[in-house]
This record gives sequence, C-alpha cells and structure tokens, in this order.
Amino acid sequence: MLRHFDHLTIVVRDLAQAKAFFAALGFSEAQAVVIEGEPFASYMGVPGIKADHVTLVLDGASPRTEIQLLHYWHPDPLPDPHIRDLNKLGMNHICFAVDDVAAEVAKLRALGFHTRTEIMDFHSRKLVFLDGPEGVTVELAEWH
Repeated sequence: MLRHFDHLTIVVRDLAQAKAFFAALGFSEAQAVVIEGEPFASYMGVPGIKADHVTLVLDGASPRTEIQLLHYWHPDPLPDPHIRDLNKLGMNHICFAVDDVAAEVAKLRALGFHTRTEIMDFHSRKLVFLDGPEGVTVELAEWH
C-alpha cells in the first residue's frame, strides 16, 4: 500500500540556480553529498557515476516532501529536447498546492523566475505553470 509522495529527483546543470528556485518555493537544503561508483552506478544504471546529490525539504510540510537535485560530474547529463513540451510521453509536470498563487507568482517574478502562463481558474483551483530548473514544468495550485 502506498503511503504518500516521497520525492522527485531533477538532474540539473546549474545547481545554485535550482536551489534558489526551490528555496523561493519554501524548500531548504537538508543534505548534500557526492555519490560515486558502486552501489550507485548499479542502482541507477549509470556506469562511472559521480554526482552531487542535494536533498531539499519543503519547510513545515507533513508528510515530509523532498526535491532531490543531481548535478553530474560524470557522465555528462543527457539533454531532453522536449522537456518543455507538455504533449510528450512520460512525466508532464509537478504541482504544489499554495495558499496564495498570485503572491507566489509575484515573489518568484521579483527573484527573476518566469511563469509560462498567466493564472487561470480550473476545477476549483487557480493554476499557473512556471519554468522550473532545466525546463521542468512546475505548477502551483491554489484551491478555493
């Protein structure tokens, strides 16, 4: 039986920018280590792996909610030319519930981050898509 969402991992080139993006959403760095060699290479299926592994935790969330960032030293990360295309197969986006979507958008824009859309109302929620790290789509939802 599933209990709850645990974490999402994002491979990034710019670790500082990714940490800043998620810090603006309320995540704090909980742990940072370098993973290298075995058993990580076998577990992840990435021969010769060496990467920064940073765990960010959403402050005050229960149950614990994590975003994990991987910053590869080796091998080079593979680009996904369709990462921003929401009609591609596979993962589409991640969404976080917020108390005030307009305030969150204003805060993020003031910090230099960009929205993909204007705020819209749909299914009892105000929604907005953001440009997350490496083109990953992040959505914010304010229930009403």
